[in-house]
Amino acid sequence: MTDYDLAVIGGGLNGASLARDAAGRGLRVILIEQGDLGAAASSASSRLVHGDLAMLERRGLLRVRAALSERDIWLDIAPHLVRPIRFAVPAHANERPPWRLRAGLWLYDRLGSHSRLPAATTLDVTHHPIGNALQRPIGTAFEYSDCLVDDSRLVVLTALDAAERGAAICTGARCVRADRDRIWRLAVIDRGYRRILTARALANATGAWSASTAETVLRQPSQRLVARQVSQIVVPRLFDVDAVYVFQNPDGQLIFAGPYARDFTLVGTVSHAFKGDPAVVAVPAADVAYLCTAVNRYFRAEIQPVDVIRTVSGANMVFARDGGRAPAASMMDFDAGRSRAPLLTLSGGDVTTARRRAERAIDRLSRVCPMAPRWTARRPLPGGDFAWDCFDEQVELARERWRFLTEAEAQRLVGAYGSRLADILGEAKSRTDLGRSFGAELTEAEVRYLMAKEWARFADDILWRRTKLGLTMTPAERDALAAFMGGAASGQAVGVLDVLGDRRGDSATTPVEPRPIRR
Repeated sequence: MTDYDLAVIGGGLNGASLARDAAGRGLRVILIEQGDLGAAASSASSRLVHGDLAMLERRGLLRVRAALSERDIWLDIAPHLVRPIRFAVPAHANERPPWRLRAGLWLYDRLGSHSRLPAATTLDVTHHPIGNALQRPIGTAFEYSDCLVDDSRLVVLTALDAAERGAAICTGARCVRADRDRIWRLAVIDRGYRRILTARALANATGAWSASTAETVLRQPSQRLVARQVSQIVVPRLFDVDAVYVFQNPDGQLIFAGPYARDFTLVGTVSHAFKGDPAVVAVPAADVAYLCTAVNRYFRAEIQPVDVIRTVSGANMVFARDGGRAPAASMMDFDAGRSRAPLLTLSGGDVTTARRRAERAIDRLSRVCPMAPRWTARRPLPGGDFAWDCFDEQVELARERWRFLTEAEAQRLVGAYGSRLADILGEAKSRTDLGRSFGAELTEAEVRYLMAKEWARFADDILWRRTKLGLTMTPAERDALAAFMGGAASGQAVGVLDVLGDRRGDSATTPVEPRPIRR
Protein backbone atom coordinates (compact mmCIF):
# COMPACT_ATOMS: atom_id res chain seq x y z
CA MET A 1 0.00 0.00 0.00
CA THR A 2 1.24 3.46 -0.86
CA ASP A 3 1.18 6.56 1.32
CA TYR A 4 -1.05 8.35 -1.19
CA ASP A 5 -3.17 7.67 -4.23
CA LEU A 6 -2.09 10.90 -5.92
CA ALA A 7 0.88 13.18 -5.37
CA VAL A 8 0.56 16.61 -6.98
CA ILE A 9 3.71 18.64 -7.57
CA GLY A 10 2.88 22.33 -7.90
CA GLY A 11 0.59 24.60 -5.90
CA GLY A 12 -0.77 26.90 -8.58
CA LEU A 13 -4.40 26.91 -9.67
CA ASN A 14 -3.98 23.74 -11.73
CA GLY A 15 -2.33 21.84 -8.87
CA ALA A 16 -4.78 23.04 -6.23
CA SER A 17 -7.73 22.21 -8.50
CA LEU A 18 -6.40 18.68 -9.06
CA ALA A 19 -5.95 18.19 -5.31
CA ARG A 20 -9.46 19.48 -4.55
CA ASP A 21 -11.15 17.34 -7.17
CA ALA A 22 -9.28 14.17 -6.26
CA ALA A 23 -9.68 14.58 -2.49
CA GLY A 24 -13.41 15.13 -2.89
CA ARG A 25 -13.66 11.85 -4.83
CA GLY A 26 -12.14 9.94 -1.95
CA LEU A 27 -8.50 9.71 -3.05
CA ARG A 28 -5.60 10.13 -0.64
CA VAL A 29 -3.84 13.23 -1.94
CA ILE A 30 -0.72 15.20 -1.14
CA LEU A 31 0.17 18.52 -2.79
CA ILE A 32 3.81 19.60 -2.71
CA GLU A 33 4.66 23.24 -3.43
CA GLN A 34 8.21 24.58 -3.20
CA GLY A 35 7.10 28.14 -2.43
CA ASP A 36 3.73 29.69 -1.68
CA LEU A 37 0.39 28.67 -3.14
CA GLY A 38 -0.28 30.55 -6.37
CA ALA A 39 2.97 32.49 -6.12
CA ALA A 40 3.80 32.38 -9.84
CA ALA A 41 1.52 32.68 -12.89
CA SER A 42 -1.65 31.91 -10.94
CA SER A 43 -1.35 35.29 -9.20
CA ALA A 44 -0.60 37.11 -12.45
CA SER A 45 -3.73 36.30 -14.40
CA SER A 46 -6.02 38.82 -16.07
CA ARG A 47 -8.46 38.21 -13.17
CA LEU A 48 -11.21 37.65 -15.73
CA VAL A 49 -13.78 34.89 -15.49
CA HIS A 50 -15.23 35.14 -18.96
CA GLY A 51 -16.00 33.45 -22.25
CA ASP A 52 -13.23 35.39 -24.04
CA LEU A 53 -14.56 37.74 -26.70
CA ALA A 54 -11.35 37.40 -28.72
CA MET A 55 -12.06 33.68 -29.10
CA LEU A 56 -15.18 34.53 -31.12
CA GLU A 57 -13.00 36.11 -33.79
CA ARG A 58 -11.01 32.88 -33.95
CA ARG A 59 -14.29 30.97 -34.37
CA GLY A 60 -13.86 29.04 -31.15
CA LEU A 61 -17.59 28.96 -30.46
CA LEU A 62 -17.55 25.71 -28.49
CA ARG A 63 -14.74 26.98 -26.27
CA VAL A 64 -16.62 30.21 -25.61
CA ARG A 65 -19.79 28.32 -24.71
CA ALA A 66 -17.90 26.01 -22.36
CA ALA A 67 -16.15 28.97 -20.70
CA LEU A 68 -19.44 30.82 -20.22
CA SER A 69 -20.89 27.72 -18.60
CA GLU A 70 -17.90 27.60 -16.25
CA ARG A 71 -18.38 31.30 -15.48
CA ASP A 72 -21.84 30.53 -14.13
CA ILE A 73 -20.51 27.63 -12.07
CA TRP A 74 -17.91 29.89 -10.47
CA LEU A 75 -20.64 32.38 -9.59
CA ASP A 76 -22.45 29.62 -7.72
CA ILE A 77 -19.51 28.04 -5.90
CA ALA A 78 -17.40 31.15 -5.17
CA PRO A 79 -19.76 34.16 -4.97
CA HIS A 80 -17.38 35.96 -2.58
CA LEU A 81 -14.40 35.71 -4.96
CA VAL A 82 -16.15 35.94 -8.33
CA ARG A 83 -18.33 38.97 -8.90
CA PRO A 84 -20.36 40.06 -11.90
CA ILE A 85 -19.39 43.35 -13.48
CA ARG A 86 -20.22 45.22 -16.66
CA PHE A 87 -17.60 45.44 -19.40
CA ALA A 88 -17.61 48.47 -21.74
CA VAL A 89 -16.11 48.38 -25.25
CA PRO A 90 -15.77 51.94 -26.61
CA ALA A 91 -16.28 52.13 -30.36
CA HIS A 92 -13.17 53.62 -31.96
CA ALA A 93 -13.34 55.02 -35.49
CA ASN A 94 -10.15 53.23 -36.57
CA GLU A 95 -10.94 49.80 -35.14
CA ARG A 96 -13.69 47.17 -35.44
CA PRO A 97 -16.87 48.71 -36.90
CA PRO A 98 -19.87 49.07 -34.56
CA TRP A 99 -21.96 46.50 -36.45
CA ARG A 100 -19.26 43.89 -35.92
CA LEU A 101 -19.05 44.59 -32.19
CA ARG A 102 -22.84 44.51 -31.87
CA ALA A 103 -23.07 41.21 -33.74
CA GLY A 104 -20.25 39.68 -31.70
CA LEU A 105 -21.88 40.60 -28.39
CA TRP A 106 -25.25 39.31 -29.58
CA LEU A 107 -23.59 35.96 -30.33
CA TYR A 108 -21.75 36.09 -26.99
CA ASP A 109 -25.07 36.41 -25.18
CA ARG A 110 -26.60 33.58 -27.20
CA LEU A 111 -23.72 31.25 -26.35
CA GLY A 112 -24.31 32.02 -22.68
CA SER A 113 -28.09 31.87 -23.07
CA HIS A 114 -28.64 30.19 -19.69
CA SER A 115 -26.74 32.89 -17.83
CA ARG A 116 -28.47 35.01 -15.22
CA LEU A 117 -26.36 38.08 -16.04
CA PRO A 118 -27.74 41.10 -17.94
CA ALA A 119 -27.49 41.05 -21.72
CA ALA A 120 -25.36 43.36 -23.87
CA THR A 121 -26.55 46.89 -24.60
CA THR A 122 -25.46 49.92 -26.63
CA LEU A 123 -24.54 53.07 -24.69
CA ASP A 124 -24.42 56.73 -25.63
CA VAL A 125 -21.40 57.53 -23.50
CA THR A 126 -21.90 61.28 -23.86
CA HIS A 127 -24.80 60.87 -21.41
CA HIS A 128 -23.59 57.91 -19.35
CA PRO A 129 -21.15 57.65 -16.41
CA ILE A 130 -19.08 55.18 -18.47
CA GLY A 131 -18.13 58.10 -20.72
CA ASN A 132 -16.80 60.37 -17.96
CA ALA A 133 -13.31 58.91 -18.20
CA LEU A 134 -13.23 58.63 -22.00
CA GLN A 135 -11.94 61.09 -24.54
CA ARG A 136 -14.64 63.18 -26.21
CA PRO A 137 -14.46 61.82 -29.79
CA ILE A 138 -15.77 58.52 -28.40
CA GLY A 139 -19.56 58.68 -28.40
CA THR A 140 -20.66 55.04 -28.37
CA ALA A 141 -19.78 52.01 -26.32
CA PHE A 142 -21.08 48.46 -26.10
CA GLU A 143 -21.67 47.03 -22.65
CA TYR A 144 -21.88 43.36 -21.70
CA SER A 145 -21.58 41.15 -18.62
CA ASP A 146 -18.70 39.05 -17.37
CA CYS A 147 -16.92 38.53 -14.05
CA LEU A 148 -13.78 39.43 -12.12
CA VAL A 149 -12.04 37.13 -9.65
CA ASP A 150 -9.40 37.43 -6.95
CA ASP A 151 -7.02 34.93 -8.56
CA SER A 152 -4.65 34.51 -5.61
CA ARG A 153 -7.42 33.81 -3.14
CA LEU A 154 -9.05 31.43 -5.59
CA VAL A 155 -5.92 29.27 -5.45
CA VAL A 156 -5.70 29.38 -1.66
CA LEU A 157 -9.38 28.58 -1.07
CA THR A 158 -9.25 25.76 -3.61
CA ALA A 159 -6.33 24.29 -1.64
CA LEU A 160 -8.17 24.91 1.63
CA ASP A 161 -11.18 22.99 0.35
CA ALA A 162 -8.88 20.16 -0.69
CA ALA A 163 -7.33 20.11 2.80
CA GLU A 164 -10.73 20.03 4.47
CA ARG A 165 -11.57 17.00 2.34
CA GLY A 166 -8.47 15.16 3.50
CA ALA A 167 -5.65 16.34 1.21
CA ALA A 168 -2.25 17.13 2.69
CA ILE A 169 -1.08 20.58 1.54
CA CYS A 170 2.66 21.08 2.01
CA THR A 171 4.16 24.46 1.10
CA GLY A 172 7.85 25.24 1.28
CA ALA A 173 8.54 21.61 0.34
CA ARG A 174 10.43 20.58 -2.78
CA CYS A 175 10.32 17.28 -4.65
CA VAL A 176 13.87 16.62 -5.77
CA ARG A 177 13.50 13.15 -7.22
CA ALA A 178 10.70 10.85 -8.32
CA ASP A 179 11.38 7.23 -9.26
CA ARG A 180 8.79 5.47 -11.38
CA ASP A 181 7.95 1.79 -11.33
CA ARG A 182 4.57 0.28 -10.51
CA ILE A 183 4.32 3.08 -7.97
CA TRP A 184 6.05 6.44 -7.56
CA ARG A 185 8.72 6.97 -4.89
CA LEU A 186 9.28 10.66 -4.23
CA ALA A 187 12.14 12.28 -2.35
CA VAL A 188 10.95 15.50 -0.75
CA ILE A 189 12.99 18.11 1.09
CA ASP A 190 10.98 19.97 3.69
CA ARG A 191 12.27 22.28 6.43
CA GLY A 192 15.80 20.99 6.10
CA TYR A 193 14.98 17.29 6.09
CA ARG A 194 14.58 14.64 3.43
CA ARG A 195 11.64 12.26 3.37
CA ILE A 196 10.58 9.46 1.02
CA LEU A 197 6.89 9.05 0.21
CA THR A 198 5.03 6.81 -2.20
CA ALA A 199 2.03 7.38 -4.45
CA ARG A 200 0.04 5.36 -6.97
CA ALA A 201 -0.07 8.28 -9.43
CA LEU A 202 1.76 11.57 -9.85
CA ALA A 203 0.65 14.89 -11.35
CA ASN A 204 3.14 17.40 -12.70
CA ALA A 205 1.37 20.75 -12.30
CA THR A 206 4.45 22.91 -11.92
CA GLY A 207 3.51 25.47 -14.58
CA ALA A 208 6.57 27.19 -15.97
CA TRP A 209 8.71 24.49 -14.35
CA SER A 210 6.87 21.65 -16.11
CA ALA A 211 9.65 20.87 -18.59
CA SER A 212 12.49 21.12 -16.07
CA THR A 213 10.55 19.02 -13.54
CA ALA A 214 9.95 16.34 -16.17
CA GLU A 215 13.61 16.25 -17.15
CA THR A 216 15.44 16.66 -13.84
CA VAL A 217 13.03 15.36 -11.18
CA LEU A 218 10.91 12.78 -12.98
CA ARG A 219 13.58 11.95 -15.57
CA GLN A 220 10.85 11.49 -18.16
CA PRO A 221 10.72 12.85 -21.71
CA SER A 222 9.20 16.32 -21.63
CA GLN A 223 6.33 17.28 -23.92
CA ARG A 224 6.66 19.93 -26.61
CA LEU A 225 6.27 22.84 -24.24
CA VAL A 226 6.87 26.53 -24.81
CA ALA A 227 6.97 29.25 -22.15
CA ARG A 228 4.66 32.25 -22.38
CA GLN A 229 4.84 35.40 -20.29
CA VAL A 230 1.79 37.48 -19.35
CA SER A 231 2.32 41.03 -18.09
CA GLN A 232 0.09 43.70 -16.56
CA ILE A 233 0.54 47.01 -14.78
CA VAL A 234 -1.09 48.57 -11.72
CA VAL A 235 -1.69 52.34 -11.83
CA PRO A 236 -3.71 54.81 -9.72
CA ARG A 237 -7.44 54.51 -10.29
CA LEU A 238 -8.36 56.01 -13.66
CA PHE A 239 -12.17 56.02 -13.41
CA ASP A 240 -14.95 56.09 -10.81
CA VAL A 241 -17.45 53.63 -12.27
CA ASP A 242 -17.55 49.99 -11.24
CA ALA A 243 -16.82 48.56 -14.66
CA VAL A 244 -14.07 47.10 -16.82
CA TYR A 245 -13.08 48.92 -20.01
CA VAL A 246 -12.11 46.85 -23.04
CA PHE A 247 -9.95 48.75 -25.52
CA GLN A 248 -9.29 47.79 -29.12
CA ASN A 249 -5.66 48.23 -30.05
CA PRO A 250 -4.43 48.89 -33.62
CA ASP A 251 -2.71 45.48 -33.64
CA GLY A 252 -6.06 43.78 -33.02
CA GLN A 253 -5.40 42.96 -29.36
CA LEU A 254 -7.99 43.67 -26.67
CA ILE A 255 -6.66 45.54 -23.62
CA PHE A 256 -8.54 45.49 -20.32
CA ALA A 257 -8.57 48.19 -17.64
CA GLY A 258 -10.44 47.21 -14.50
CA PRO A 259 -10.77 48.06 -10.80
CA TYR A 260 -8.05 46.59 -8.59
CA ALA A 261 -7.79 46.60 -4.81
CA ARG A 262 -10.32 49.46 -4.55
CA ASP A 263 -7.99 52.41 -5.23
CA PHE A 264 -6.13 51.18 -8.30
CA THR A 265 -6.58 50.11 -11.91
CA LEU A 266 -5.13 46.94 -13.42
CA VAL A 267 -4.24 47.25 -17.11
CA GLY A 268 -3.38 44.25 -19.26
CA THR A 269 -2.49 42.02 -20.81
CA VAL A 270 0.60 41.56 -22.93
CA SER A 271 1.57 38.00 -23.81
CA HIS A 272 4.67 36.78 -25.62
CA ALA A 273 7.30 34.05 -25.61
CA PHE A 274 9.48 33.82 -22.51
CA LYS A 275 13.02 32.63 -21.94
CA GLY A 276 14.71 32.69 -18.58
CA ASP A 277 14.15 31.76 -14.95
CA PRO A 278 10.38 31.55 -14.28
CA ALA A 279 11.05 32.47 -10.65
CA VAL A 280 12.18 35.93 -11.80
CA VAL A 281 9.79 37.25 -14.44
CA ALA A 282 10.34 40.95 -15.07
CA VAL A 283 8.02 43.08 -17.20
CA PRO A 284 9.98 44.55 -20.13
CA ALA A 285 9.90 48.33 -20.48
CA ALA A 286 8.40 47.87 -23.95
CA ASP A 287 5.39 46.05 -22.45
CA VAL A 288 4.82 48.84 -19.94
CA ALA A 289 4.98 51.45 -22.70
CA TYR A 290 2.63 49.37 -24.88
CA LEU A 291 -0.03 49.23 -22.17
CA CYS A 292 0.29 52.94 -21.35
CA THR A 293 -0.11 53.84 -25.03
CA ALA A 294 -3.18 51.62 -25.34
CA VAL A 295 -4.86 53.30 -22.37
CA ASN A 296 -3.97 56.79 -23.56
CA ARG A 297 -5.84 56.26 -26.83
CA TYR A 298 -9.11 56.13 -24.88
CA PHE A 299 -8.87 57.70 -21.41
CA ARG A 300 -8.74 61.42 -20.73
CA ALA A 301 -6.24 60.94 -17.93
CA GLU A 302 -2.92 59.97 -19.47
CA ILE A 303 -0.53 57.60 -17.79
CA GLN A 304 3.18 57.25 -18.31
CA PRO A 305 5.58 54.48 -17.27
CA VAL A 306 6.57 56.56 -14.22
CA ASP A 307 2.96 56.32 -13.01
CA VAL A 308 3.11 52.54 -12.76
CA ILE A 309 2.91 51.53 -9.10
CA ARG A 310 3.51 47.83 -9.57
CA THR A 311 3.92 45.35 -12.40
CA VAL A 312 2.25 41.93 -12.34
CA SER A 313 3.77 39.20 -14.45
CA GLY A 314 4.13 35.45 -14.62
CA ALA A 315 5.26 32.72 -16.98
CA ASN A 316 3.61 29.44 -17.82
CA MET A 317 4.22 26.47 -20.05
CA VAL A 318 1.79 25.60 -22.81
CA PHE A 319 1.79 22.84 -25.38
CA ALA A 320 3.39 23.75 -28.70
CA ARG A 321 1.35 22.56 -31.65
CA ASP A 322 1.84 22.94 -35.39
CA GLY A 323 5.51 22.19 -35.12
CA GLY A 324 5.95 24.56 -32.19
CA ARG A 325 4.78 27.65 -34.05
CA ALA A 326 1.40 28.03 -32.36
CA PRO A 327 0.99 27.62 -28.60
CA ALA A 328 -2.16 25.99 -27.27
CA ALA A 329 -3.96 27.63 -24.35
CA SER A 330 -3.36 24.60 -22.12
CA MET A 331 -2.17 21.04 -22.28
CA MET A 332 -3.00 17.78 -20.52
CA ASP A 333 -1.06 14.57 -21.01
CA PHE A 334 -1.74 11.22 -19.37
CA ASP A 335 0.89 8.51 -19.51
CA ALA A 336 0.21 5.07 -18.03
CA GLY A 337 0.97 1.46 -18.79
CA ARG A 338 0.57 -1.98 -17.26
CA SER A 339 3.84 -1.78 -15.38
CA ARG A 340 4.21 1.98 -15.13
CA ALA A 341 2.62 4.19 -12.51
CA PRO A 342 0.42 6.90 -14.08
CA LEU A 343 1.90 10.32 -14.82
CA LEU A 344 -0.45 13.24 -15.39
CA THR A 345 0.88 16.53 -16.76
CA LEU A 346 -1.35 19.62 -16.63
CA SER A 347 -0.08 23.05 -17.64
CA GLY A 348 -1.35 26.40 -18.86
CA GLY A 349 -4.94 27.42 -19.32
CA ASP A 350 -6.99 30.31 -17.99
CA VAL A 351 -8.70 30.83 -14.65
CA THR A 352 -12.20 30.32 -16.04
CA THR A 353 -11.75 26.71 -17.12
CA ALA A 354 -9.44 25.56 -14.30
CA ARG A 355 -12.13 23.58 -12.49
CA ARG A 356 -13.17 21.81 -15.70
CA ARG A 357 -9.54 21.03 -16.66
CA ALA A 358 -8.91 19.41 -13.30
CA GLU A 359 -12.17 17.47 -13.45
CA ARG A 360 -11.33 15.98 -16.84
CA ALA A 361 -7.77 15.23 -15.74
CA ILE A 362 -8.86 13.35 -12.61
CA ASP A 363 -11.33 11.40 -14.73
CA ARG A 364 -8.31 9.91 -16.51
CA LEU A 365 -7.12 8.39 -13.23
CA SER A 366 -10.36 6.47 -12.72
CA ARG A 367 -8.93 3.46 -14.57
CA VAL A 368 -6.27 3.00 -11.87
CA CYS A 369 -7.86 4.61 -8.81
CA PRO A 370 -11.50 3.79 -8.00
CA MET A 371 -13.22 7.04 -7.09
CA ALA A 372 -16.52 8.80 -6.52
CA PRO A 373 -18.29 10.72 -9.34
CA ARG A 374 -17.66 14.32 -10.35
CA TRP A 375 -18.67 16.82 -7.70
CA THR A 376 -16.79 20.15 -7.87
CA ALA A 377 -19.47 22.01 -9.86
CA ARG A 378 -21.96 21.57 -7.02
CA ARG A 379 -19.99 22.31 -3.85
CA PRO A 380 -19.00 25.85 -2.82
CA LEU A 381 -15.49 26.85 -1.92
CA PRO A 382 -14.90 27.73 1.75
CA GLY A 383 -16.92 30.85 2.57
CA GLY A 384 -19.00 30.64 -0.59
CA ASP A 385 -22.17 29.13 0.85
CA PHE A 386 -24.51 31.97 -0.12
CA ALA A 387 -26.29 32.96 -3.31
CA TRP A 388 -24.23 34.69 -6.00
CA ASP A 389 -26.49 37.78 -5.96
CA CYS A 390 -26.44 38.16 -2.15
CA PHE A 391 -22.96 39.65 -1.76
CA ASP A 392 -24.28 43.06 -0.70
CA GLU A 393 -26.52 41.35 1.83
CA GLN A 394 -23.49 39.58 3.30
CA VAL A 395 -21.71 42.93 3.59
CA GLU A 396 -24.66 44.44 5.45
CA LEU A 397 -24.84 41.46 7.80
CA ALA A 398 -21.14 41.86 8.54
CA ARG A 399 -21.56 45.55 9.34
CA GLU A 400 -24.51 44.80 11.61
CA ARG A 401 -22.52 42.23 13.58
CA TRP A 402 -19.19 44.10 13.66
CA ARG A 403 -20.31 47.72 13.82
CA PHE A 404 -16.78 49.10 13.80
CA LEU A 405 -16.29 48.04 10.17
CA THR A 406 -16.60 50.65 7.45
CA GLU A 407 -18.40 49.83 4.20
CA ALA A 408 -15.10 49.48 2.35
CA GLU A 409 -13.60 47.23 5.05
CA ALA A 410 -16.65 44.98 5.10
CA GLN A 411 -16.59 44.66 1.31
CA ARG A 412 -12.93 43.65 1.33
CA LEU A 413 -13.33 41.14 4.14
CA VAL A 414 -16.49 39.54 2.75
CA GLY A 415 -14.87 39.49 -0.70
CA ALA A 416 -11.93 37.57 0.76
CA TYR A 417 -13.49 35.27 3.37
CA GLY A 418 -17.22 35.22 2.62
CA SER A 419 -19.32 33.51 5.26
CA ARG A 420 -16.19 32.51 7.21
CA LEU A 421 -15.46 36.04 8.31
CA ALA A 422 -16.46 35.10 11.85
CA ASP A 423 -13.43 32.80 11.99
CA ILE A 424 -11.31 35.96 11.95
CA LEU A 425 -13.37 38.59 13.74
CA GLY A 426 -15.05 36.27 16.23
CA GLU A 427 -16.85 38.18 18.98
CA ALA A 428 -14.83 41.38 18.53
CA LYS A 429 -16.66 44.51 19.65
CA SER A 430 -14.01 47.02 18.57
CA ARG A 431 -10.82 47.21 16.55
CA THR A 432 -8.71 46.82 19.65
CA ASP A 433 -10.18 43.33 20.09
CA LEU A 434 -8.47 42.34 16.81
CA GLY A 435 -5.01 42.92 18.22
CA ARG A 436 -2.19 44.86 16.67
CA SER A 437 -2.81 46.98 13.56
CA PHE A 438 -0.24 46.83 10.77
CA GLY A 439 -1.84 49.60 8.71
CA ALA A 440 -4.16 49.53 5.68
CA GLU A 441 -6.87 47.60 7.57
CA LEU A 442 -4.58 44.63 8.28
CA THR A 443 -4.96 43.38 11.85
CA GLU A 444 -3.22 40.80 13.97
CA ALA A 445 -6.36 38.66 13.98
CA GLU A 446 -6.37 38.44 10.19
CA VAL A 447 -2.64 37.75 10.04
CA ARG A 448 -2.85 34.96 12.59
CA TYR A 449 -5.76 33.40 10.71
CA LEU A 450 -3.86 33.50 7.42
CA MET A 451 -0.82 31.90 9.03
CA ALA A 452 -2.79 29.21 10.84
CA LYS A 453 -5.37 28.33 8.17
CA GLU A 454 -4.10 29.51 4.78
CA TRP A 455 -0.39 28.59 4.78
CA ALA A 456 0.92 32.18 4.86
CA ARG A 457 4.58 31.96 5.92
CA PHE A 458 6.11 35.26 4.83
CA ALA A 459 4.96 38.86 4.64
CA ASP A 460 4.73 38.80 0.82
CA ASP A 461 2.27 35.91 1.02
CA ILE A 462 -0.17 38.27 2.74
CA LEU A 463 0.81 41.64 1.29
CA TRP A 464 0.64 40.76 -2.41
CA ARG A 465 -1.43 37.60 -2.69
CA ARG A 466 -3.94 36.95 0.06
CA THR A 467 -4.88 40.62 0.64
CA LYS A 468 -3.15 43.01 -1.86
CA LEU A 469 -2.84 45.46 1.06
CA GLY A 470 0.85 45.89 0.35
CA LEU A 471 -0.20 48.49 -2.25
CA THR A 472 -1.21 50.93 0.49
CA MET A 473 1.19 50.02 3.31
CA THR A 474 4.40 51.88 3.96
CA PRO A 475 7.78 50.13 3.92
CA ALA A 476 7.93 50.45 7.70
CA GLU A 477 4.53 48.77 8.07
CA ARG A 478 5.55 45.96 5.75
CA ASP A 479 8.76 45.43 7.72
CA ALA A 480 6.78 45.34 10.96
CA LEU A 481 4.52 42.65 9.52
CA ALA A 482 7.53 40.59 8.43
CA ALA A 483 9.05 40.83 11.91
CA PHE A 484 5.77 39.83 13.56
CA MET A 485 5.31 36.83 11.28
CA GLY A 486 8.87 35.72 11.85
CA GLY A 487 8.26 35.68 15.59
CA ALA A 488 4.84 34.05 15.36
CA ALA A 489 5.82 31.36 12.86
CA SER A 490 7.23 28.95 15.43
CA GLY A 491 4.98 25.93 15.56
CA GLN A 492 2.73 27.11 12.74
CA ALA A 493 4.20 25.25 9.78
CA VAL A 494 2.88 21.84 8.81
CA GLY A 495 5.08 19.96 6.41
CA VAL A 496 5.60 16.59 4.82
CA LEU A 497 7.19 15.29 8.02
CA ASP A 498 4.00 15.96 9.98
CA VAL A 499 1.48 14.58 7.50
CA LEU A 500 3.54 11.47 6.83
CA GLY A 501 3.93 10.94 10.55
CA ASP A 502 0.15 10.88 10.83
CA ARG A 503 -0.03 8.18 8.14
CA ARG A 504 2.86 6.08 9.36
CA GLY A 505 0.60 3.56 11.02
CA ASP A 506 -1.51 3.14 7.87
CA SER A 507 1.24 2.63 5.32
CA ALA A 508 2.90 -0.60 4.24
CA THR A 509 5.83 1.52 3.06
CA THR A 510 7.92 2.76 5.97
CA PRO A 511 9.37 6.23 5.29
CA VAL A 512 13.03 6.71 5.97
CA GLU A 513 14.05 8.64 9.06
CA PRO A 514 14.61 12.35 8.45
CA ARG A 515 18.20 13.47 8.06
CA PRO A 516 19.79 16.88 7.46
CA ILE A 517 20.45 17.92 3.89
CA ARG A 518 24.02 17.39 2.81
CA ARG A 519 25.61 20.63 1.70
